[in-house]
Amino acid sequence: MLDKGQEEDWFGSTFIMTLAVIAGVGLIALVIWEWFYKNPIIEIRLFKNLNFLGANAMMFILGIMLFSSLVMMPQFLQTLMGYTAESAGLVLSGGGLLLLFLMPIAGTLASKVQARYIIAFGWLALSAAMYYSTQQLNLAISFGSASLLRMVQVFGLGFLFVPINLVSYVGMPAQKSNSVAGLVNFMRNIGASIGTSMVTTLIARRAQFHQVSLAAHFTRGQPAFTLAAKGLAARLAISGLDASRAASQAYGRLYRALIGQATTLAYIDTYWVLAVGAAIMFLLSFALKKNEPGAGGEVAAG
Repeated sequence: MLDKGQEEDWFGSTFIMTLAVIAGVGLIALVIWEWFYKNPIIEIRLFKNLNFLGANAMMFILGIMLFSSLVMMPQFLQTLMGYTAESAGLVLSGGGLLLLFLMPIAGTLASKVQARYIIAFGWLALSAAMYYSTQQLNLAISFGSASLLRMVQVFGLGFLFVPINLVSYVGMPAQKSNSVAGLVNFMRNIGASIGTSMVTTLIARRAQFHQVSLAAHFTRGQPAFTLAAKGLAARLAISGLDASRAASQAYGRLYRALIGQATTLAYIDTYWVLAVGAAIMFLLSFALKKNEPGAGGEVAAG
């Protein structure tokens, strides 16, 4: 459903609706079965602990944030700026290295500072990074600027993985550690799948919206457009094209420019959504239970 949703027009498709109903019924049946079964494989009852529920919600949103931004940057560079897969991957590599160094630092901080404060800092940094992305993303961005932008985006993530995992164990019985770890990782993976589908759909829909808005100023009746089309056609004619082909190519190139601008605005809108989501998580961070730094959390004795 998630993979084919945008391609099949989501709930306008009978195929997607069928998958959604099957998935929904299956999920409800799973929850009911696991709730009442004496020895469940998935311990749904752990979600009665509001702190554990909050930690899982944050890991779910973290999965969305991580994979959304991971998908968006190379997609933007390849589809709009002509980067190869290798070049786009090199842009991401700096962020990966930064994350590699930040996670041990976050682990060390977790032994000295309450996890919820580290989590709050991580969400705040992530929200600021997504806002910064809305200000810096454009069709003239250089390789170096794109690499720096990716590093800014992953900075906050380094302060979220370890502390969220840590806070999910607070108040939980020691014998439930495996179940806690499994559910937290499950929520991150589900968030990743939903996040990838979400941004793909959001970019496509917002690009359509901006294309319609920009096209209103992109007609032959507009003086600025008419002048731009005539000027471009004249330059193409000088390069050797006949007048008819020059005019046709001028309009085609201007239309491609419109599509590029509309799609760029769609990416900016999507970063705005991620920034707001991270800001909400920042506020909710303070509702998490405090742990004892260096003690591994207030884990209840079995």
